[in-house]
Amino acid sequence: MAITVRFFAGIRERLGRNQAQVDASAVASAADVWREVAGVPLPPNTLIAVNQEYAQPGQAVRDGDEVAFFPPVTGGAA
Repeated sequence: MAITVRFFAGIRERLGRNQAQVDASAVASAADVWREVAGVPLPPNTLIAVNQEYAQPGQAVRDGDEVAFFPPVTGGAA
């Protein structure tokens, strides 16, 4: 029973890995997944996707889900 966790861009660099596995029985929400893998509360403005759809930190997660964390999107032409 596991949840696949993926990290992108600056989050991947800060954590030093691009993915992890979390025991599904240890978490109930996307924010719980972050705390389980990072050991700290979810930083503000972090983007989350559950099964490739944008989600809120309180989004419920379950066995077999994929949860991804992205830093805020910035940049672009003015």
